[in-house]
Amino acid sequence: MITPKRRAELRAEAHHLQPTVHVGQQGVTPTLIQSLDDALRTRELVKVALGKQLDATPKEAADTLATAASADVVQVIGRKVTLYRENPELEKRAGELPPWRK
Repeated sequence: MITPKRRAELRAEAHHLQPTVHVGQQGVTPTLIQSLDDALRTRELVKVALGKQLDATPKEAADTLATAASADVVQVIGRKVTLYRENPELEKRAGELPPWRK
């Protein structure tokens, strides 16, 4: 679980991101979860675009995706969901850009 202060920082960082994963008319599939997992592993902070054909509400879809990928929901705005999962294996040095900015 992330703190409210960290969530606010991540929301500010996510503002400039483009959606990396797109949920289409098939909804949440194992292939989609795998691509989301890959994106979270390499970038930590990922924006997901939800298709208009999705049956679930954006909040329900965000919770489903977060649970499936073991991530935290940072924010849900319209049909865009931002998820965060820290990867302790990524090398991080002081003064270096975070992985989602590279």
